[in-house]
Amino acid sequence: MFTTLANDIFLRAIEDYHVTDDVDAPIQNPFEEGSIEHDLYLKNWIDTVQWHLEDIIRDPHIDPVEALALKRRIDASNQERTDLVEAIDSYFRSLYGDVAVQPGATINTESPAWAVDRLSILALKIYHMKEQVVRKDATPEHHALCQGKLDILLQQQVDLSQAIDQLLADIREGRKYMKVYRQMKMYNDPSTNPVLYGQK
Repeated sequence: MFTTLANDIFLRAIEDYHVTDDVDAPIQNPFEEGSIEHDLYLKNWIDTVQWHLEDIIRDPHIDPVEALALKRRIDASNQERTDLVEAIDSYFRSLYGDVAVQPGATINTESPAWAVDRLSILALKIYHMKEQVVRKDATPEHHALCQGKLDILLQQQVDLSQAIDQLLADIREGRKYMKVYRQMKMYNDPSTNPVLYGQK
């Protein structure tokens, strides 16, 4: 199953990041460039770094200048994340490009890669909720609350994994077809963001 591979790679990327737990640590992607494994690892690494940037920027005592620099870094990370999701969708389009679509085939509400994006974020939620369950400085009530949340996240991971694998099976068999709309984010484009093009 595709999601078995993806979940394993996501956990590996998260654990590799936490060896240093440093948002500036260089990525050491263990997979061959151009492979789907490489892209999945890179996708989760980006998500993991951004997860921690989002923590840092919420420090109520953060220097405003530093906060602005972090916000711009997060914006750039979001664009990189979007570009990578679209690259993963291109992989799926290529993989299933020769499938004969059945009469009555339907389209899904989201592309496979955007569902995989949610699976990557879910892996991060699970990892960090597990940390909360075993926190030494937290109360038993906190542990119990976080354990309840962790149980839900783990079930969500099972459900989402099954849904993605079913979607890919439906595409492979022609019961569904892919139609990918690029994100076309306007705020990063100097020709469509009025604050940017207004400065010319």
